Amino acid sequence: MTERIPSPGTSTTTAVAGQDDRPPPPRLAYDWHTWKEVAHLLANLPVALLGFTYVVTVLFTGFGLTITVIGFPLLAAGLMGARLLGRMERARARALLGVRVDEPSRLPLRGSGGFLPRLWMSLKDPVGWRTVLYEFIRLPWGVLTFTITLTSLFVLWPVLPFIARGLANADRAMVRALLSPSDELERRIAELESDRGVVVDTAAADLRRIERDLHDGAQARLVNLAMGLGLAKEKVLEDPDAAAAMVEEAHGEVKLALQELRDLARGIHPAVLTDRGLDAALSAVSSRCTVPVKVTVDLPARPAAAIEGIAYFTVSELLQNVSKHSAARSASVDVWRTNDRLLIQVWDDGRGGASLDGGTGMKGLAERLNAVDGLFVLESPEGGPTTVTAELPWRDRTDASGADDR
Repeated sequence: MTERIPSPGTSTTTAVAGQDDRPPPPRLAYDWHTWKEVAHLLANLPVALLGFTYVVTVLFTGFGLTITVIGFPLLAAGLMGARLLGRMERARARALLGVRVDEPSRLPLRGSGGFLPRLWMSLKDPVGWRTVLYEFIRLPWGVLTFTITLTSLFVLWPVLPFIARGLANADRAMVRALLSPSDELERRIAELESDRGVVVDTAAADLRRIERDLHDGAQARLVNLAMGLGLAKEKVLEDPDAAAAMVEEAHGEVKLALQELRDLARGIHPAVLTDRGLDAALSAVSSRCTVPVKVTVDLPARPAAAIEGIAYFTVSELLQNVSKHSAARSASVDVWRTNDRLLIQVWDDGRGGASLDGGTGMKGLAERLNAVDGLFVLESPEGGPTTVTAELPWRDRTDASGADDR
């Protein structure tokens, strides 16, 4: 899912694929766009000859030897080489035609097991086979474009820009259709790789925070408690009054340590969320906000525990920002379900001006939501109000994620 987060005071524009790399319209006057296209069309023939020769020699040899042991490895190596040809063709199209085509992901050969799984993965590589098809098509096309372009340079030169643009547009279409990554699959792989990094970094940061809180808080108090009780044990016979005072002080340390452990457990996963769901948990967290908060939760059932936890901590952090930074007089939290999405909206009438890079944790929230196919939209003009809309995928609660509501 694409993250669309408008900056404060600015309008959001979405770039359409294929429009940002479109050259200017052709004109009778020659410019550098026209000459680059002419150079590309004239180079089509020698480049197509090299590619066609490689494909015929290597792949047909591999097909012919498939009855032997070396046929399939040779065919797999030929497809890997075709990938390199595709990379060179994409580079040529970027340089001369201005076509922005992403590079396909590398084959994950290292994590695919032994020799046979790697061989099978290489043989069924769609990027390699589409490059082979591209190289077959290019030979007749290269002959045609070279002949027409060379003839137009001497005979039809007044309309050469229009001819070159038409042929170059056909080249652009071929490159986008056959040499681009498998759009949805490649995009999804890239998103999952990025999201995995975000999840790992977030989990590591949470572990470091828990370790720090335990070391600096409850652990330090428990150490002081043990020392105090040890001193009280030594004085219990010779100075009972001093020992009683030490025990009383240790009792206070126990209460503080228990409170810190409760706060830490609430920060990990509050018991009220597990027992009673989002409505009660968000009401509890809103009661600790310094601004009056109206909470409305309209859900037909409880979502999966993971989605419920992300929704809770998202609202919790947003309400902390309201308390610390907004100078608001009132706020509201709305949670509802639409089709297969869980929507959260947090509103306040504060001074506004919030942004993703303002040091308020908004960027971290957006990354966490994006890591689970969520969406984070921030609208906070100067002077307010601020509206944050978060969207999460809905997953039904099962016995694996917690007991169903009864």
